[in-house]
Amino acid sequence: MNPLLALTDEVREALASGKPVVALESTIISHGMPYPKNVQTAREVEQIIRDGGAVPATIAILHGVPRIGLSDAELDLLGSDENVRKVSIRDLPYVVARKEHGATTVASTMRLAALAGIKVFVTGGLGGVHRGAESSMDVSADLTELSLTDVAVVSAGVKSLLDIGRTLEVLETLGVPVISVGSDEFPSFYSRSSGFRSPLRLDAAAEIAAAMHAKWDLGLAGGLVVANPIPIEDEIPEAEIGALIARAVAEADEQGITGAAITPFLLGRIVELSDGESLRANIALVKHNAQLGAAIAVAYAG
Repeated sequence: MNPLLALTDEVREALASGKPVVALESTIISHGMPYPKNVQTAREVEQIIRDGGAVPATIAILHGVPRIGLSDAELDLLGSDENVRKVSIRDLPYVVARKEHGATTVASTMRLAALAGIKVFVTGGLGGVHRGAESSMDVSADLTELSLTDVAVVSAGVKSLLDIGRTLEVLETLGVPVISVGSDEFPSFYSRSSGFRSPLRLDAAAEIAAAMHAKWDLGLAGGLVVANPIPIEDEIPEAEIGALIARAVAEADEQGITGAAITPFLLGRIVELSDGESLRANIALVKHNAQLGAAIAVAYAG
């Protein structure tokens, strides 16, 4: 165990005894949803994981300390404090050294989860290759981390506002297994469809756990993408959400918004343009992913 990490008693005891643990990111709390809906959702997601037989471990940095598992008060701080920094891999040493608060992205959550010995991580959507990356070179660190760190990441696919085709190509180049659950088509976050065939398909948590064991037993480093389509009753049709995304992207271009600020801007603008439907779908898919993540963790531990 890395000495810089601070684990809650619940998480430490679960890891020591071999019980299933599921990591959760904190950027979705600080930068993905409005307060207090973000904190309420975080608590509900943790409860879903407990109901599924696993221990939740929400990961963040508080006062420079990477924390694996958070209290109710710490969740509330993350959701309400506007000074919490969004922290990817490159930012970890800076925030730790300066003893700041940080909400971890997919990439940094993966790395801290792996340092703690957690093999399953649940999030909403993956980062990837941004539209126009052939000129901007804007590619998420999530993809590089997936090639390096031994954690299975359960998501509803790549965020719809990204270039999904190029993201799948990069994941193939990096040797990352991309598994869609119960579908031959790769999902696109708000929608069950993306127009791209999934590289791999598995239909049950036990099958996914077996793939995890097989990958790492073969000595193949890196994570797995587990793409869990949003439930049918909660999805926003691809054509409908696509039009809203195109409008939000155009507005971001007009305002010169780039880099780390682009995703929070687009997600927030899409909530406004959809009259809150995208936020409702986002919450539904995160909860759906938590159910699957708990089942995978239980199967993997067993």
